[in-house]
Amino acid sequence: MGTENPGRPSFPARPSSTPFAAPPPAVTPFLSSGPVAGPGASSFRPTSPAAPPNTLPSVSSALPAGSDGSGFRPTPPARFNDPSVSSPPITHVPPTSGPFQRLPTPPFPSMAQASLARAPPVGPQPGQYLPGQVSNPSVSFRSQPSPVPMGSPPQRATFAPPGVNFPQPSSDSSFSAPRPNSQPSFTPVDSSYPSARAPLQPSLPGYATMPPNAVSQMPTTASPFPSHQGSYMPGPPPAASPFPSHQGGFASASPLAPGLHSQHSAPPVGVMQNLAEDFSYLSMGSIPGSIEPGLDLKALPRPLDGDVEPNSLAEMFPLNCHSRYLRLTTSAIPNSSSLVSRWHLPLGAVVCPLAETPEGEEVPIVNFASTGIIRCRRCRTYVNPYVTFTDAGRKWRCNICSLLNDVPGDYFAHLDATGRRIDIDQRPELIKGSVEFVAPTEYMVRPPMPPLYFFLIDVSISAVRSGMIEVVAQTIKSCLDELPGFPRTQIGFITYDSTIHFYNMKSSLTQPQMVVVSDLDDMFVPLPDDLLVNLSESRSVVETFLDCLPTMFQDNVNVESAFGPALKAAFMVMSRLGGKLLIFQNSLPSLGIGRLKLRGDDLRVYGTDKEHALRIPEDPFYKQMAADLTKFQIGVNVYAFSDKYTDIASIGTLAKYTGGQVYYYPSFQSTIHGEKLRHELSRDLMRETAWEAVMRIRCGKGIRFTAYHGNFMLRSTDLLALPAVDCDKAYAMQLSLEETLLTTQTVYFQVALLFQMKFFYIFHLFVNINKTTFLVWEIVHMLGISLTIKRYTASCGERRIRVHTLAAPVVADLSEMYRQADTGAIVSLFSRLAIEKTLSHKLEDARNSVQLRIVKALKEYRNLYAVQHRLGGRMIYPESLKYLPLYGLALCKSTPLRGGYADAQLDERCAAGYTMMALPVKKLLKLLYPSLIRVDEYLLKPSGQVNELENIMKRLPLVSESLDYRGLYICDDGFRFVIWFGRMLSPDIAMNLLGPDFAAELSKVTLSEQDNEMSRKLLKVVKKLRENDPSYYQLTHLVRQGEQPREGYLLLSNLVEDQIGGTSGYVDWLMQIHRQIQQNA
Repeated sequence: MGTENPGRPSFPARPSSTPFAAPPPAVTPFLSSGPVAGPGASSFRPTSPAAPPNTLPSVSSALPAGSDGSGFRPTPPARFNDPSVSSPPITHVPPTSGPFQRLPTPPFPSMAQASLARAPPVGPQPGQYLPGQVSNPSVSFRSQPSPVPMGSPPQRATFAPPGVNFPQPSSDSSFSAPRPNSQPSFTPVDSSYPSARAPLQPSLPGYATMPPNAVSQMPTTASPFPSHQGSYMPGPPPAASPFPSHQGGFASASPLAPGLHSQHSAPPVGVMQNLAEDFSYLSMGSIPGSIEPGLDLKALPRPLDGDVEPNSLAEMFPLNCHSRYLRLTTSAIPNSSSLVSRWHLPLGAVVCPLAETPEGEEVPIVNFASTGIIRCRRCRTYVNPYVTFTDAGRKWRCNICSLLNDVPGDYFAHLDATGRRIDIDQRPELIKGSVEFVAPTEYMVRPPMPPLYFFLIDVSISAVRSGMIEVVAQTIKSCLDELPGFPRTQIGFITYDSTIHFYNMKSSLTQPQMVVVSDLDDMFVPLPDDLLVNLSESRSVVETFLDCLPTMFQDNVNVESAFGPALKAAFMVMSRLGGKLLIFQNSLPSLGIGRLKLRGDDLRVYGTDKEHALRIPEDPFYKQMAADLTKFQIGVNVYAFSDKYTDIASIGTLAKYTGGQVYYYPSFQSTIHGEKLRHELSRDLMRETAWEAVMRIRCGKGIRFTAYHGNFMLRSTDLLALPAVDCDKAYAMQLSLEETLLTTQTVYFQVALLFQMKFFYIFHLFVNINKTTFLVWEIVHMLGISLTIKRYTASCGERRIRVHTLAAPVVADLSEMYRQADTGAIVSLFSRLAIEKTLSHKLEDARNSVQLRIVKALKEYRNLYAVQHRLGGRMIYPESLKYLPLYGLALCKSTPLRGGYADAQLDERCAAGYTMMALPVKKLLKLLYPSLIRVDEYLLKPSGQVNELENIMKRLPLVSESLDYRGLYICDDGFRFVIWFGRMLSPDIAMNLLGPDFAAELSKVTLSEQDNEMSRKLLKVVKKLRENDPSYYQLTHLVRQGEQPREGYLLLSNLVEDQIGGTSGYVDWLMQIHRQIQQNA
């Protein structure tokens, strides 16, 4: 069978005539009893398929032992309306519209409903008063069991979490019917609801609902929300319960009260057939008479829509920051260490503090001016939407540490009748999850420095012949007008081969002066005051230098590289100001300090305990230099070009520990790769960048972040040093519990990024008129004139603090953690952990660790349902994690982890590892599971159709069966395009796209625009795909079917669902996981 999706109900062998075939529209919590035995059992008869519209809490009962229980029948719905007689247990089917469907339910049916005749009751008689019973003598209740913490609240709750600064509903809140996933649902009740029913409606906080398909009743659980929200008042304390508390939402081997079913005992067959399946599954049985698995390949879960950000948390807490900035691996935080130990997947978050906002959206900027930034005086949390104001607005309570803080006089505002500040609509920091504060001078260690760009360029013979120097010089020149910080921007250059070349570009010169230093052992800076120049003052000299640079070394035949001494010289020049260092390296460092040797050619090392040493820096010089660079606020980006080994493992360390990134161009040739280098270097120079940054993430009491993963230097236990950070960088971190049990119902996270902003051309001018703030945008052409504005200027930088705040519920239910899991965040953390593992273990160990954690997680999930369902040969998984096995397989086949010596070059493997460690979630998932689209049908259709481009963007599964030998396909992994020409593709299409080269070897053909409509349409598609992801330039590679080995490493290696090169295919991977899950399950 294929995947069963709760959103699309497909329950085989479910009789439609059963009275439990549809979920009751309204069901209140109830107590259940054991199977009915004795003569009374025969009196039950099924009625119509419809479920009762309202159901009273039933009183548990039991008939004499030894009676025949085989005649058990569900009771007629009308009998549940009799308040004087106990009711048998019922089972209902969960809603199929999602895990958080809210079922509106008045707690009790009308008392005017007629009672139908029924068999004599067994158990407590009408009028018998039990402890905890409702005082009304006409209704008999059993005492409620002790509360047990529940999972997260319903995602569509309409009330605010603790401390939210928006109006609370004036009407009363009441419980709705319990959901099948054992979570409470809260719905505001209309104010017209008769208050006279209060005596019949005991407050029952945290009614326990039955888990999906459970026969016996679950222990009641406490609501995860504070009682002061929504005017909800807690009920009387429950009586002592014989039920032991249970951390998961499904009671396992705990003993139950007499007369109740244990979930480990088989319920009647009729009931078992009607248990709803609150999970997705794959039938893993084999085809009769064959050893092939009987899986429907078309129904396997595949992420053909890309990364879909979860929205349940945003619906639950609408004041949270957007998930593009902060994503949790699960939106349900476990309340105990024991629950964490059963989770098995990474528990943590992925942070992208400067993620690009959609067009038209901006992060609001807040300037407190003389008031100073409002922060908690104990934990230093910034004021945010989840703080609460008390004492008529004179104090505010921190949502992280609960400390009561004084409100400064300049920030004071009165509260309205609902407890809101009257000026809340004018306070973005109180209604937005993401804001930027303008930092006062006390947040500055030193005055704002001008932006500095320093270029360290290899000019050895290999760099000259590849054309790299010419492309770099032209690109830098074209970006001079766009560099931020004008007119304070500083710039400098050093070139090197076997010697170091410094350049004096003072404004008083007509052309630059070169100073050569050949003493590599005792490096010094010959002109310390003239090597960094103001770009606006020395513009003509800088342009002259860039024009002359390609020809200056065109006859150079030097093959040596004194990279280490050149790096040290650049550090000496930049250490006073800090800034961004861009390295263009084309050969293996061979002279002076930091020289490296060729390694990685010994096949015998692979598969041994010494294998990992190839992927770590050979010389400690580079890590020490990275630490020094970070200390002086210097960020490094490495551009590596070579068809030979250059030891990216060592050189990339400079980018890793300074918050930079590695760009890798193997076998670079300017005629082929020049456009890619131009685009990526231009974006690096012109994208919005935060300088001299530090980042810290705070969280509530009882939890903390213990491990961080990405490109940064950890300055203290929780402070990340980031000399330069931009929108293309993401950081992952792991969460742990400091306390055995969390007592709070909501936890809060706050990311704070303190950085320096360099402005260019655009400045903001705030004018206060009658307490109304107007934002004026103006384009300023400086022409060398320095403008000074009071708050925002175009001639100097300022310190800012970007703050993202997020709230999440605390749950005691493992199934709720699975239900709220975020596959994208989990895979992002998985990939970083696996890549780091390759630095200390074999590649095989890293791959096995990925599979093992997936197996443990799915085994734990299977155990939640193994007792209630006949799972047999089915592999079950939560809907939220349906893509996790496939992404795990793709990760194991990715460049940093796949195969061994022959599967990827050592430099390529290390460069991919450095890149993946810094990628945001969406870009990482696209790299792991690329887009495959067919375009030949679109090219043959006439133009002019509406949304014609969107219609062809339908992604195909990454299997060879998706490729038609008569078709034309584009594979896009975010870093390159592979255009695949089928063997039998129409010659007319190939001729229109490639011109006279249509029959040539495609490795020598470049895609260019031809004078026909078909060619223009294809280039339009390529342009559209590039615009969707501007972070990198996707270079186009053309390959024809059967053209080996190019087809293999360009396209076939991206078909992650196929068996290629001894690796498992998707079906085999699922079978392996399923077999391991079933072992000792």
